[in-house]
Amino acid sequence: MSTEENIERKPLKMVQCGGCGAKVFIPGDLEPLATTPCSKCESPIMMPMMMRQFNLLRPIAEGGMGVVYRAFDTTLEREVAVKLMKAELADDKEVLEGFYREARACACLNHTNIIHIYAFDELEGMRYLVMEVADNGSLDGRIEDHGVIDELLALDVGIKMSSALESALAQNLLHRDLKPANILFNKENEPKLVDFGLAVNADADQDVHGTVWGTPYYIAPEKVKREGETFLSDMYSLAGTLYHALTGHVPFEAPSIEEVVAAHVHTDLTPPNHVVQSITQPTSDAIYRAMAKEPSHRYQSYGEFIMALENARSQLLVNQMRSGVAAAAVPPSEASGKGWFRR
Repeated sequence: MSTEENIERKPLKMVQCGGCGAKVFIPGDLEPLATTPCSKCESPIMMPMMMRQFNLLRPIAEGGMGVVYRAFDTTLEREVAVKLMKAELADDKEVLEGFYREARACACLNHTNIIHIYAFDELEGMRYLVMEVADNGSLDGRIEDHGVIDELLALDVGIKMSSALESALAQNLLHRDLKPANILFNKENEPKLVDFGLAVNADADQDVHGTVWGTPYYIAPEKVKREGETFLSDMYSLAGTLYHALTGHVPFEAPSIEEVVAAHVHTDLTPPNHVVQSITQPTSDAIYRAMAKEPSHRYQSYGEFIMALENARSQLLVNQMRSGVAAAAVPPSEASGKGWFRR
């Protein structure tokens, strides 16, 4: 018997690497969802898994409650995202309620800038959400990669997120966890608000002595003071998110989380354009007002906030157009640097 005949022939499966896009073979006996390094680029490649008609292809994000996978709906023949609850949390009543809350909240909303939920189901003890794909990065990732976000992009995000929150409020919902990580982008670069796991009914009785929900870097002062929360608390957190995107800094920085939280209540906010001088005055003013300590001093509707952001956007575009016209009018000799010091 030849040496080749003595070699055990293991089954192989061809899959596409999410890192380099190459089609490569992986061991066919890998457990579903298990990974192995790509032979081309070393990126982890996952063994696909079928959940009803959804073929889970590769992970694209991971949160506290579950892992989100890019998947393919074999019935409707479209790409989707499947959020699979972590098995170890299946018996955690609080996590389970958050999972259900996210499904119910998003299911009743229909807005282009809120992630769409297609299905919520369970298979062999595994609970999962099926939603539209938005895997072109998050606002948080873009801040991390670039330091600051272009002002025009930040204003566009602010306008669209305000509209999304206004739509949620029309259904009596508060998001309660606005932050850069919860704003994703799809392949068309359209921002999508995600993670309604903390959402509550705006009219629900609030336990002011209970747990304070939210992310410390963007939390509204009235929540810290346990005075209850309204849509104005979400507005504050959105403005804090835009502040971070524009300046590269969270609104308040301190050595400890406790000090950060206290600063939202006691420390005056530095206007955005005092941190980054290139930020235009209308943009700075809009964010500064939306982050007023007292809710009554903020814009009293999302419509007002949107108008302020749209006004800032219009003025920014006019300034950019004038700058472009002025640059085009400079004689070639001067534009090339003759008689001028240019960096």
